[in-house]
Amino acid sequence: MTNPRFWLIVPAAGIGQRMQAECPKQYLRIDRRYILDITLSRTLDSAPFDGCMVALHPDDCWWPDTEASGDSRIQTCRGGSERADSVLSALRALTPHAGADDWVLVHDAARPCLHRDDLTRLITSLQNHDVGGLLASPVADTLKRGSNATPPEALETVDRSSLWRALTPQMFRYAKLVNALEQALENGQPVTDESSAMEFSGNMPVLVEGRPDNIKVTVPADLALAGFILSQL
Repeated sequence: MTNPRFWLIVPAAGIGQRMQAECPKQYLRIDRRYILDITLSRTLDSAPFDGCMVALHPDDCWWPDTEASGDSRIQTCRGGSERADSVLSALRALTPHAGADDWVLVHDAARPCLHRDDLTRLITSLQNHDVGGLLASPVADTLKRGSNATPPEALETVDRSSLWRALTPQMFRYAKLVNALEQALENGQPVTDESSAMEFSGNMPVLVEGRPDNIKVTVPADLALAGFILSQL
């Protein structure tokens, strides 16, 4: 494998139902900037990407107003109903440009607090690996398994010693990721992230420890927290 290229994929076709907002969460603002703009600019400026593909909802009416829409490094494609569909759509849109052994980094649209050092560590740790891996954070909290009662009752304390929180970016070889996603979808396998598809296909992604403040904006309270984290980076 010689001189593989690096491509960024950002699935941004979600509608963010848990945010209870008038627009998808990636188009909420932090300090007057769209979250999606912050995510894209911070990520693209932190590593030598050869290009970026953003998967958008077919009815997206906010993208033309973003800073990113005028960035020559970024192209867009039509996203799907689920994350895996959007990622696969973006991968297929990159087919004329990406080689089988190129690296694809998939990053959440609503995860604007990625630190440059984490991205560098991810790429450096995996650049000679056959499969790839993902940023992840060891679970620090005590975990409880709950019952189905209302309200739930604690049934047991779960051993957290080998548990990690999956973060993004997740970085895999282009052809292997395409094959893994296609295989998982054809078999009706739930795909919660790219790593889950790779695991289903028999590959073993590497866990690269990342900062726990690489949060995903999911509920309204996350917006203020993300703003605070960004002010400290």
